[in-house]
Amino acid sequence: MDRQSASARAERLRRQLNELRYQYYVLDSPTVDDAVYDSLNVELRNLEAEYPEVVTPDSPTQRVGAKPLAKFASVAHTLPMLSLNDVFSIEEVEAWQTRVAKLLGDEPKEYYAELKMDGLAASVIYEDGMLVRGLTRGDGRTGEDVTANLRTIEDIPLRLRQDPTVPEQVYRGRFEVRGEVLLYKSTFAALNEVKAAAGEPLFANPRNTAAGSVRQLDPKLTAARRLNFHVYGVASEIEGVATHAHEHELAAKLGFRVEPHSELLYSLASIKKFIAGWNERRLDLPYGTDGLVFTVNDRASYLSLGVVGKAPRGAVAYKYPAEQATTTLLDIQVSVGRTGAATPFAVLEPTLVAGSTIQMATLHNESEIARKDIRIGDTVIIQKAGDIIPEVVEPIIALRDGTEKPFIMPQNCPVCSQPLHKKPSEAVWRCVNFDCPALERGRIIHFASKDAFDIEGLGESTVDVLLDAGLIKDMADVFSLKPDQVMSLDRFADISAKKLVDAIESRKHVTLDRFIYGLGIRHVGQQTARDLANYFGSLERFVAAEPHELDSVAGIGKVVSGSVTAWLSSERHREVLRKFAEAGVVPVSFERATGPLSGQTFVITGSLEQGSRDEVAAKLEALGATVKDSVTKDTTYLVVGTDPGASKITKAEKLGISQFDEESVIRLLGAS
Repeated sequence: MDRQSASARAERLRRQLNELRYQYYVLDSPTVDDAVYDSLNVELRNLEAEYPEVVTPDSPTQRVGAKPLAKFASVAHTLPMLSLNDVFSIEEVEAWQTRVAKLLGDEPKEYYAELKMDGLAASVIYEDGMLVRGLTRGDGRTGEDVTANLRTIEDIPLRLRQDPTVPEQVYRGRFEVRGEVLLYKSTFAALNEVKAAAGEPLFANPRNTAAGSVRQLDPKLTAARRLNFHVYGVASEIEGVATHAHEHELAAKLGFRVEPHSELLYSLASIKKFIAGWNERRLDLPYGTDGLVFTVNDRASYLSLGVVGKAPRGAVAYKYPAEQATTTLLDIQVSVGRTGAATPFAVLEPTLVAGSTIQMATLHNESEIARKDIRIGDTVIIQKAGDIIPEVVEPIIALRDGTEKPFIMPQNCPVCSQPLHKKPSEAVWRCVNFDCPALERGRIIHFASKDAFDIEGLGESTVDVLLDAGLIKDMADVFSLKPDQVMSLDRFADISAKKLVDAIESRKHVTLDRFIYGLGIRHVGQQTARDLANYFGSLERFVAAEPHELDSVAGIGKVVSGSVTAWLSSERHREVLRKFAEAGVVPVSFERATGPLSGQTFVITGSLEQGSRDEVAAKLEALGATVKDSVTKDTTYLVVGTDPGASKITKAEKLGISQFDEESVIRLLGAS
């Protein structure tokens, strides 16, 4: 056989094997015996071994071809991978439906209902039909490049399946799908059988095992776990894909597995029926689920609803009541966080809930303990709220024997012994001693966390060791650590000490929004930190901000403004900022884009058909424009979509501000 014949035969074998893979893994309807597939695969493998030049990246033999990695690279998502807001009752679903109808001006005609997979969200990207990259969700904006590991999953085609009904643009240029990496229950059980036979600790649950498997540095280890991948959405604009249902249909045609139990629903009554119908049935599925997802089916309507925080307004995740268990409440203690909040928590007799052992659970606050009449010594019902945070639901009063003790909130901080304070308008007691070790510890842990400075290796236990040794007193001190200082501590040797200091050194130039968020200012979350960074542009301008400037930042109210002003006015905090500067910690400044629209300010009102308001705003900002939420005398243009806000139009007319319809602004963007 010559090279040309070998190449042609290899291509035919690849096409046939990919089609058999689709029938077996996606359709669950194999047309040949496993031995036939194996025989063809062996022939292809032998052919490629004899003619290495005919090997292609999409060959089934190349699923596990990458060498182990030293670490995963971080890659920005083209579009953010949003999370969903959770609801826990039909009343909350109804409230969401009402909000959606109000924003759209009418109730949506259709909702797409699907099971929410309990796995690891991932993005899979193709160029000209070939798999080129796979990313984890990460923080929603940036994920880890786990391409080599995702290539080992048979549910993920290395080349998109050809289908004559699929728009040609799918196979030309960039195409992205998003889905959930899963470990089926039977596979999980088999893995634990092997662990048990070897006398090794068992895996805790399928979800965590799937997530850990995707983050193995050696793809061969990932392949051995036999993971699956279910697509839940298409992240590319494709002609003819006008609904969320169309996204699922397109993904199935391209060779992906999609969740097969989805339905189109048309009313709250049908949503209620869907919820009730899956309450028990979901437990019999071969994979884990952690709820249901309801999405406005029409894609244009969904996009027009926009995003609030990290979640789209057009979809919601319904969570079934969490798995519950009973145990003994051994004690109630109080923890103090970075904001000084003194929070009671339950110390429990260890018990298994939703796949993990629970020893502590939140009690929220003193008033909640009194309302539920929870006492030390009670037999209590515990659950994972939203399948994440353990909480005490209620005591079983009938099991009391008289030895149980009511909880009395301490008057002084359990860490620094200073008096605790509570405002009449708040339910939380607080330690207001800035020098309290608990507050400082919380601030340092927050500053090093993934969404802030993201310092690898600087977790809670390491922070505790550094504080106990007196090597750090505040977050800025972290950047003055030397390898020989760290090496003198327990748990550290020369390599691990250098690794920690190198990790700290590498984070001296985080983006301004991460820096502001990492300062731990009360009421300043990630989105507010981004708004502040975008408005002020540099640390110098932010530090010098006057109250009236803070009030001008879109989305910043009086409470946040006052909190930021108080933080910046503190000499203690200014000293921390000085220490950061002396250590060479300089955040990357936000620079506004310059372009043909520089100096012009736009406000958008109403829904847009050509994309969401956020998308149009991003395009305007990329050309140098400023986009704000409210009309002022500084506004240049008001962009008016459908169902606009009457107050903005009235104010614009009063101020003599020009108005654009959507077609005009699209032409403006095209001309610029």
